[in-house]
Amino acid sequence: MTSMAAGTFFWHAMNFLAPAAVVALLLGGTARLVHGPLLVPLGWAVGLNFVLGSLVLGLGLVLSGSDGRLATYAFLVLAMGSCQWLLTRTPGEAGATP
Repeated sequence: MTSMAAGTFFWHAMNFLAPAAVVALLLGGTARLVHGPLLVPLGWAVGLNFVLGSLVLGLGLVLSGSDGRLATYAFLVLAMGSCQWLLTRTPGEAGATP
């Protein structure tokens, strides 16, 4: 087995986590513009989405045996979009009836 240099490992990890970071930043920024105030501060929303996205990417790597699968990215967008949708709901919307 060959070993990987620390710099190479760092860049592999950054490239692996880049989709989660980009989607988290885009979701947090656009949700605030489109919907208005969030249930949590913007930094918390971006951080929560990033952690969730990182877990989804890791799970996709473990289950499929390689990273970069289209199904993993689809589940990444679905999971992070659902999380952001929950974060943009206002407390009165949950039980309000029209």
